[in-house]
Amino acid sequence: MNKLEKSDPFDVEALRKQVSDIEARRNAGREHASEPTEINAYARQIAEQFRDGTRSPAIIIGQLRLLEFLALFSIALIVHLVAPGDGSETLLVRAGMAAIASALTVVCLQLADTYTIPALRAKLRLMPRILAAWAIALLLTAGLFALVRGTTWTMAEAYPWFAAGALFLAGERFLVAYGIRNWARNGIMERRAVIVGGGEPAKELIRILEQQADNDIRICGIFDDRGEKRSPIMVAGYPKLGTVAELVEFVRLTRIDMLIIALPLSAEARIFDLLKKLWILPVDIRLAAHANRLRFRPRAYSHVGSVPMLDIFKKPIRDWDSVAKRGFDIFFTLVALALLWPLMLVTAIAIKATTEGPVFFMQKRHGFNNEIINVFKFRSMYTSMSDPTGKAAVTKGDPRVTRVGRIIRKTSIDELPQLFNVLRGELSLVGPRPHAVLAQARDRAFGDVVEGYFARHRVKPGVTGWAQINGWRGEVDNDEKIKFRTAYDLYYIENWSLWFDLKILFLTPIRLLNTENAY
Repeated sequence: MNKLEKSDPFDVEALRKQVSDIEARRNAGREHASEPTEINAYARQIAEQFRDGTRSPAIIIGQLRLLEFLALFSIALIVHLVAPGDGSETLLVRAGMAAIASALTVVCLQLADTYTIPALRAKLRLMPRILAAWAIALLLTAGLFALVRGTTWTMAEAYPWFAAGALFLAGERFLVAYGIRNWARNGIMERRAVIVGGGEPAKELIRILEQQADNDIRICGIFDDRGEKRSPIMVAGYPKLGTVAELVEFVRLTRIDMLIIALPLSAEARIFDLLKKLWILPVDIRLAAHANRLRFRPRAYSHVGSVPMLDIFKKPIRDWDSVAKRGFDIFFTLVALALLWPLMLVTAIAIKATTEGPVFFMQKRHGFNNEIINVFKFRSMYTSMSDPTGKAAVTKGDPRVTRVGRIIRKTSIDELPQLFNVLRGELSLVGPRPHAVLAQARDRAFGDVVEGYFARHRVKPGVTGWAQINGWRGEVDNDEKIKFRTAYDLYYIENWSLWFDLKILFLTPIRLLNTENAY
C-alpha cells in the first residue's frame, strides 16, 4: 500500500502543538457555517502533494478493452492479407469474422476476470487464462462460421490468426503490467483515501490494508474531532492532520477519491454527525465494516482489497459518465457557438457603442468542489458601478444596469460568453448555476441559509440548470428562493443522466420566454 513519503520526518512535537491549535479553534467555534476552516500548516503541506489528479482505473480498463478489440480486429485483417489461405474468404467476410472474434475475446477476458487492476499488474500469472480466452473466442467464431457458411477453417487459415493474436496479447499484457506498476509507484494511478476517526479502529484498518498485496490505496492522512487522549496524533505511522471541519477544506485543496470512516456501526450518532458535514464533498464516503459483528448480505458490501465497506455516498458523475458528459458539453457548445455567433457579435457591438468600458465582464464564482473560477459575461452594468463579488444582487429597476444590459439580462443573452467557460472545462452546459463568491440572501451567505448548500458543488456548475427551467432564476430576495434552488440542484445531481441533460438543454430556450424574475 502506498503511504505518505516516509522520507519526510514527522516532528511529533510540532504535530502536538498543531493538535492543541486544532482543539482551540474547534472549541472557539465559527460565526458563519459558510466560512472555510483554515487548515494547519502541516496539513497544507501534505495537501500540496495531492493537488494533481490521478488516472481512473475504470477509464484505463475501458481504454484497454477498446485497444484489445481494435488490435485483434486489425491483426485478423493483416493476417488475411499476408496469408489468405485457399482464397475462399473475401476481405469483407474476414472483417465480419474478425469483429465477432474480437468482441468475443473481450467478453471472454471479462468473464475470466482479467480486467481488474490486480490482474493487469500480474505479468505472467494470468497468461494461461488470457490465451485460453483468446482460443475459446476463436473456436466460437469458427463454429459460427461453420453454421453460416457450411465450411470449416483449415489449419493454414486458423493457426496464423491464433498465433499472431496470442503474441500480441502476451506482449501487450506484459507492457500493461509494467506500466501500471510504474504508475502505482509514481502515484499516477492510485486511489487516495483519508481515514475519518482515529485510535484503535483506524490502526486496525491501516494494518489490514497494508498487509494486502496489489493494493492501490494511498492513505493521505487521518482526521478526527477527538482530543489527543482518545485519538493519538500518530496512528500506524500516519499523522492526524486536523478536525473534520478541516477535512472539508483539505479535500477542497486536493484530489481525494475516498473517505473511509473507521468507526463501529454502534457509534450511530457520531457517524450521523460526520455525514452531515462530509456529504457535501465530491468523493466516495465508505464505512469500514471489517470490525463490525453485525453482518449484512454480501451484496451490501463493496471492497477495498479484501476489506468490506458499506457505501454511504458515491461521487456523482464519475469515470465514463464524466467522459460522456464532457463530450456532450463540447459537441453542443460548438453547435451553439456556430448558431449564435451573429447574436453574440451584435450584442458586443451594441455594448461597445452605447457605453464606455469592456464588452465582457468577469466575475469570481464557485465552481466544482468550491474552486474559485472566473466566469465570462457580457457587461450589463456601467463600468464604474459593476460588482465583481456579486454581494449586491441586481434588483428590479437597478440604476447600475445599462439600457442594453436590461435587454440582455431579461433574455439571458448576457450569459452566452459562458460557452467559452464550458470549452475551458470550468463549466458544464447543464448543472447547478455558479453563484458569486459573496452572493447573499438578505445579508446572509447562501451557505448560512441552506444546510448542505455546498453539496451542489459536487459537480461542475452549468450555463443552464434544472432549477432555472423550473422558474428559479433572477434575484434571491428571501431564504425560500435559495432553498428551492438548492433542492432542485440536488435533485439534478442525484438523478443525472445524458437524457436529463438533453431535456434541460432543449427546454431552456422555451422556459427563458418567462422573464418575470429576470432583470
